[in-house]
Amino acid sequence: MSTTVVEPVMASECAALRAWVEGRMIFLELTDGRIVGFPADRFPRLKNASAEQLQLVTLEVDGFALRWEELDEDITVPGVVAGRFPSSLQLR
Repeated sequence: MSTTVVEPVMASECAALRAWVEGRMIFLELTDGRIVGFPADRFPRLKNASAEQLQLVTLEVDGFALRWEELDEDITVPGVVAGRFPSSLQLR
């Protein structure tokens, strides 16, 4: 007989240690040492944000979410790492 331990999905995925913006690119430093980036324009609310508004990103939920309070935008870090972005049809 074997035993399988199932951990919560978020516990097995990387969280962000920090987030920053350069131009219109959002960058994340992950707990596993990777640095990933994505263009702000991949998300409708970020696409219409000013450079100053983009800079106001904060990490939430122990590094598993990005938050832009002024824009009322939340993006999951696991979603970004997995490449889950809105489709181009949603951006029009």
